Amino acid sequence: MAKILIVDDEAAQRRIMADILKAAGHRIAVAESADQAEETVGDFQPDVVLTDLKMPGRGGLALVEALSRLELSPEVVVITAFGTVDTAVKAMRLGAYDYLTKPLEKEELLLVAERAAEKYALRAESKRLRQELHGRLAEGLVAESGAMKNILEMVSMVAQSDATVLVRGESGTGKERIARLVHLQGARGARPMLGINCAAFPETLLETELFGYEKGSFTGAAARKIGLIESAHGGTLFLDEVGDMSLSTQAKLLRVLQEREIRRVGGTVTIPIDIRVIAATHKDLAEAIRQGVFREDLFYRLNVIPIVIPPLRDRKEDIPALIRHFLTKSPRPKTIQPEALRLLVAYDWPGNVRELQAVMERVSVLTKAAEITPADLPFELREGSREGGTRPGENRAFEIPPTGLVFEDWEKNLLGQALSRSQGNMADAAKLLGMTYRTFQYRAMKFGLKGI
Repeated sequence: MAKILIVDDEAAQRRIMADILKAAGHRIAVAESADQAEETVGDFQPDVVLTDLKMPGRGGLALVEALSRLELSPEVVVITAFGTVDTAVKAMRLGAYDYLTKPLEKEELLLVAERAAEKYALRAESKRLRQELHGRLAEGLVAESGAMKNILEMVSMVAQSDATVLVRGESGTGKERIARLVHLQGARGARPMLGINCAAFPETLLETELFGYEKGSFTGAAARKIGLIESAHGGTLFLDEVGDMSLSTQAKLLRVLQEREIRRVGGTVTIPIDIRVIAATHKDLAEAIRQGVFREDLFYRLNVIPIVIPPLRDRKEDIPALIRHFLTKSPRPKTIQPEALRLLVAYDWPGNVRELQAVMERVSVLTKAAEITPADLPFELREGSREGGTRPGENRAFEIPPTGLVFEDWEKNLLGQALSRSQGNMADAAKLLGMTYRTFQYRAMKFGLKGI
């Protein structure tokens, strides 16, 4: 069942359409002018508007134009005489869904109205999901610090344009989350944002992923493949770790940004593209330019709107709010003692928000009590949070606490931290602790820790 507003200055025509649509189970409202229709839209909130084009005063075209400016506009079907179809086409250019010609056929009226209602329902659901996703993204972006407040304010401003954005920051600071917020808040938010990690592909494979290829362009190219740039047409392309892109691929990307066109690998046809580009990197691109591994001209093309996310250690005001957020969202919600919170705030968090989230998830699951105490925190955190704590990679002597310790608890804790930081990859976790893979695997199995 759809909500349909009928707009026509002829009472008989309104009644006929209303009877047909009511019999099919739809809710109906009527208006005899464009002005009355605009007033009715606010109260009735129709899914579909059926409007005559020729009416006294403001006609159907003016109504189509006015409705198209609404945040979630109804689908509009215009009704016209056979000889003025060109006017109906103009209405569709202004945003109308379709048109019907007089005299109206019952089946056609029902078919077009119901298809228009289906399209409206899809748009409404898409908007709801976008808002829900936006809310979820924004949830983890705590802005207690001035730096993060400024970043979120900048995101709102930048999203309204199509300018290229370069997001910089250490690993784990939330660069992709910021990129998605920029995309979702902008005019392209209903279109896809397609992303690729430039560090995850060798040069030749990255090029084919981005630009696609034609059948027979190289061995194994059995069919044409559309690349990510072409697939993102109308939406946003997110280039993560763009600082790891080879110079050859950088040159091709520069052409995309300058000419707004691509050519598939092995192709001869130039294809125009309409995309917004958001790039991200944890690298110092100025240093990369000095070393000759990143193009200066590409940097200027990417760095139109720079957004620099500070590391967590430089915005400690955000840590308590992030901790509360992660503990609330945990499957086993907890509170935290002030002293434990102090230790967490004092820690440097080399893995930034990603590391903080992993630690809080693990602690909330492993802590049996309802409140987290300093004793529940990982050993590294308790020691590294001392005044003058160490920076990543710095060596320091380990002192046994006066009260002693349980060695196996300490060992299990370190193994768990290593697995957490390496996303469960045992080989990488072993490297973090200076062990061989087999040694790490044996010790992890001893404590029931699982990885890949």
